[in-house]
Amino acid sequence: MSSALEKPQIIAHIQKSLNYTVFDSRWVPCSAKFVCMGNFARGTGVVQIYEVQHGELQLVKEIEKAKPIKCGTFGATSLQQRHLATGDFDGSLNVWNLEVPESPVYSVKAHKEIINSVDGVGGLGIGDGAPEIVTGSRDGTVKVWDSRQKDTPVVNMEPVEGETKRDCWTVAFGHAFNDQDRCVCAGYDNGDIKLFDLRNMALRWETNIKNGVCSVEFDRKDINMNKLVATSLEGKFHVFDMRTQHPTKGFASVSEKAHKSTIWQVRHLPQNRDIFMTAGGAGNLHLWKYEYPAQRTKKGADDVDMGVAGSVNLLQNVTLSTQPISSLDWSPDKQGLCVCSSFDQSVRVLIVTKLNTV
Repeated sequence: MSSALEKPQIIAHIQKSLNYTVFDSRWVPCSAKFVCMGNFARGTGVVQIYEVQHGELQLVKEIEKAKPIKCGTFGATSLQQRHLATGDFDGSLNVWNLEVPESPVYSVKAHKEIINSVDGVGGLGIGDGAPEIVTGSRDGTVKVWDSRQKDTPVVNMEPVEGETKRDCWTVAFGHAFNDQDRCVCAGYDNGDIKLFDLRNMALRWETNIKNGVCSVEFDRKDINMNKLVATSLEGKFHVFDMRTQHPTKGFASVSEKAHKSTIWQVRHLPQNRDIFMTAGGAGNLHLWKYEYPAQRTKKGADDVDMGVAGSVNLLQNVTLSTQPISSLDWSPDKQGLCVCSSFDQSVRVLIVTKLNTV
């Protein structure tokens, strides 16, 4: 008989109230530090660096900037440099050396409107090929940047002339398993999910999940595409099996209505790609495990291979706040350690136990 104690537990280890609205939080790779990004009530942007020391949070540095900061990533930098790329309300993409943060090491006016989401690949030893940053904006465009190339994006994916511009809420890299291949997935406010193949500079696949897409993430960036999770406004998420693409039916998927409110974010466990956490609008976190089907492909009526979706099991859930949990990031170095921020102006360091036994 399995007791409740054998299940993973989500433990709120440290909680800290902040004097600003925090939009994003990220672990600094190879450290016990994390950054929080957001905006002060006076309308300026802020980046704070915290270090976990003896069960408490020590503020290492606070950096104030002219514009509110919406999102950030370390994904396109080396482990030696650990530069933070941020997207702000003004549409600017900046890359900061946090040791000397007075002026950015790279800066570009990337979009006409707010940058909602950024992701990086090719840095931190994750993903082959060039270090690149993808940005998604309210102006409807998705752009890929190489910080070694000034002012112009490597790729600009925008609606064709006459097409309605949809607010792009989330972007993610994947399929970066060699020097040539790379994909970007983007989710939009009308429920569109688009998969761009950067090698062939083409739209490889698109679908619509009927509700605004808040967060998309591949289970790994640096492998042949395996799974993609997309979360939405109405408390539903979808797991797509990305190994087998049918010419007309696309990718097989399983969906789960999990939260009673918006699922703001999904993050896969760095040490196990089949475990992921979803963060909800009611201040709760749900921990999931994906179970593969007995066979991942089958022949369709047209005798062409199509994917078979697996199932998802809820391992644990916890309510931490009365406000939405807007960001979540697992520590790449310590299994089960994560940081999350919420709109109650708090940041929390959590410990999830027993992840190696599920």
